[in-house]
Amino acid sequence: MTKLSELKPGQKAVIKSFTNTETYLKLMEMGCVPGESILIEQIAPFGDPISVKVSGYFLSLRLNEAEDIEVEISG
Repeated sequence: MTKLSELKPGQKAVIKSFTNTETYLKLMEMGCVPGESILIEQIAPFGDPISVKVSGYFLSLRLNEAEDIEVEISG
């Protein structure tokens, strides 16, 4: 497993778990739940924020939020 913050644009992954309960509750309300596919769309020039596609819509995440999401890279 790896952190979402370590992925590059275009990489797909599956959300496995969260390391921070506060982040989990916030993102769960937006459709970021374990088992959901996530795609890195863009990363800002200085690395923060990142744009992801999850549950059929685009979401902007701060880098510290992405560090709390553990994922498994998929094809």
